[in-house]
Amino acid sequence: MLTSGALMLPAALLAEWALGFPRWLLTRVGHPVMWIGALIGALDRRWNRGSPYRQRIMGAAMLALLVGASAVVGAMVQHALLQSLWLWPMLVLAATTGLAQRSLADHVEAVAVPLAAGDLETARMAVAMIVGRDVASLDEAGIATAAIESLAESFGDGIVTPACWLALAGLPGLAAAKAINTADSMVGHRDARYRHFGWASARVDDALNYLPARLAGVLLVLAAGRSWRTGWRVMRRDARGHASPNAGWPEAAMAGALGRQLGGPVSYDGELAPRATMGDGPRPNARDLAKALVIWRRACGLLWAFAVIVAGAILWVR
Repeated sequence: MLTSGALMLPAALLAEWALGFPRWLLTRVGHPVMWIGALIGALDRRWNRGSPYRQRIMGAAMLALLVGASAVVGAMVQHALLQSLWLWPMLVLAATTGLAQRSLADHVEAVAVPLAAGDLETARMAVAMIVGRDVASLDEAGIATAAIESLAESFGDGIVTPACWLALAGLPGLAAAKAINTADSMVGHRDARYRHFGWASARVDDALNYLPARLAGVLLVLAAGRSWRTGWRVMRRDARGHASPNAGWPEAAMAGALGRQLGGPVSYDGELAPRATMGDGPRPNARDLAKALVIWRRACGLLWAFAVIVAGAILWVR
């Protein structure tokens, strides 16, 4: 698994960056993450009831079912496509479904372009597609902050984490990682409905992302160029203040790289939620969002270069 996954990773990253997930295929059959989400929704409606103890048990059972089924499907696809060298392009394309470089770039650029033009209403509608906070009253700084934080966090859990699990465990590892991440995004909340049912999903997702999130932070620091020292200092100082044990690392690294302050209180469903701040300096603006995209692209390039080095080392040893 390690060998095949690590060898396909550079090609998968490059193919996903260039092609993304075809829109025509999305409209016809959906995306694998959508299939997982549909199953989570069905199990949530059926199993999320009863006492807190029962909710925790059923939430853990749901996660085990999701991870097991996803890993089995991934293993079956990988086994079928490893039978011939001619099928390797199909294997690489299958791996691209678990990566999110192109999708993330498209969504953040959809915020950056109108924001740079001063069209706050369009920028608000675009940023609402990638964040869960209230956006109706966000000004330029609020929109830029939300988009930059989403860009940095998603670099970790949407790109680096699946890349690591693809390299370590091939398609089964990638599929299992996406199942865990999707479950956490849907039910891993602390509200009354999901505090117990989503407990296992949230805790397992924290473990899954622990090392990749820190690697993502380091890659963003390295991508910062001449401001890498500030990025490193801010990441080490502020990452642990984030409510998430993982999201703070890439977000703090990006804050330091930009020389701007991220974090701070935001509104969810009309209620103000306190959050720690990360970084120093003023709040970001449209130009900072454009700069964040440049840093993010460099970090994606560094991840690809690292994947090439690992694949080359494996081939050399073999």
